[in-house]
Amino acid sequence: MKFAICGLHSRLFCLVLGVYLVVHSRGHRGFARFSGDSLRTVPDLSFTDLNGSAIHTADYKNKVVLVNFWAAWCLPCAQEVASIYRLAEEISGPGTAGDRVSVDDDAQELQIFYRKYQMNYPVVPSDNKLADAFGGVLGLPTTFVIGRDNRIHTKHNGVTDFSVLEQEVVALLKAAQN
Repeated sequence: MKFAICGLHSRLFCLVLGVYLVVHSRGHRGFARFSGDSLRTVPDLSFTDLNGSAIHTADYKNKVVLVNFWAAWCLPCAQEVASIYRLAEEISGPGTAGDRVSVDDDAQELQIFYRKYQMNYPVVPSDNKLADAFGGVLGLPTTFVIGRDNRIHTKHNGVTDFSVLEQEVVALLKAAQN
């Protein structure tokens, strides 16, 4: 019983923190655009998605990639599912890819969430090590836009304006063609 109470309190704290970060980020947009020497290269990592498929970041070289860190208990993360689905459909093609990385969810909760929202893209259960490899995730959701050069071009903290994401992806796709 003690563990259940502690788990409830920590989830409640995370929920309150997540709501605070979302509300707070709407005022000043939790957004960072990187260029030149500030571009961080995505490290070569391997992990397994919910369906048991192996995913390697090295396979994303020469593609524009969206990586979204989230959790099933995060209400803003759940609200983004439909937008991410639409964006994935709009920009899908040989030069694009996308992953959602679930942080701090137990396997059963994650499977329930995955089925409930009928996710059509890879979902990777993870811990903070993967988030740290991307340069850190302060709050959820956090979305990274990675260029064909395998470097992080933008990082969005909090709820994302998907029209902005679409513009960024299209610009990176066009830049690679020129």
